[in-house]
Amino acid sequence: MPSARPSVLYVTDLAYPARGRRYGDEDVFLTSRLREHVDLALCHPRDAAALMDGFDAVVVRNSGPVLEYLDAYEAFRERAAATGTPVYNPLTGRGDMAGKQYLLDLTAAGRPVIPTVDRPEDLHRLPAAERYVVKPRLGADSIGLRVVPADEVRGLVDGDVLVQPYIDFAYEVSFYFVDHDFQYALYAPHAGRRWQLEPYEPGRDDLDFARGFVDWNTLDHGIQRVDACRAPGGELLLVELEDLNPYLSLDALDDTGREAFVSALTASLRRFLHDA
Repeated sequence: MPSARPSVLYVTDLAYPARGRRYGDEDVFLTSRLREHVDLALCHPRDAAALMDGFDAVVVRNSGPVLEYLDAYEAFRERAAATGTPVYNPLTGRGDMAGKQYLLDLTAAGRPVIPTVDRPEDLHRLPAAERYVVKPRLGADSIGLRVVPADEVRGLVDGDVLVQPYIDFAYEVSFYFVDHDFQYALYAPHAGRRWQLEPYEPGRDDLDFARGFVDWNTLDHGIQRVDACRAPGGELLLVELEDLNPYLSLDALDDTGREAFVSALTASLRRFLHDA
């Protein structure tokens, strides 16, 4: 890191009403620790484009679904590209940062993902199921997600939605990475309670699964969360690859785990600012 303390604009929506999560608490904690290393100011995502020129870098954290401020988000991306302002995570991610196209691409490539299609003529490619999940192509945070009977699916496929078979999975599990380094895993052992998370000890196959998607995403810097479900056959299937503003559920970790994550994030930011 340069001898002069770098200045960072930290983008977060402290008041976003996330179900089962406390965005504000997590970002208050993280910024309190990052201030030990950088000069830091917080702003709402709607204000990022207007304020970013005064900082050495922008860190995007719990900024909420971009659907809530899509014009401001596009203006932010355009401003960052025009000025060359470094953004962490870099805006080159291939996961949720770029929409849900990656679910279609990974399905077509035969990767271990919940099978996903977006055209009526491709519905036959999905496993037969009594129910299907229909969600907006640009959706986030389960906004607009519906579970519908099989006989209703075809009439809903209009090019703006994705369709997946409804999977009666055993549990959901998330793997958290800083750069390409695994940090911790958490899972939701109780069906229907996605954000009541507990520590999860991944096996080698689990980590190989998660690392495969992190490697596919090709982000040299940043925080990524690989969300998966344990399918009835025992295999893991990708649910989402969060690479824009993944919530970290740090409150589910003990003090040692939180400190380890803060250390990893600080080191990553130091490398990112040096490279930038």
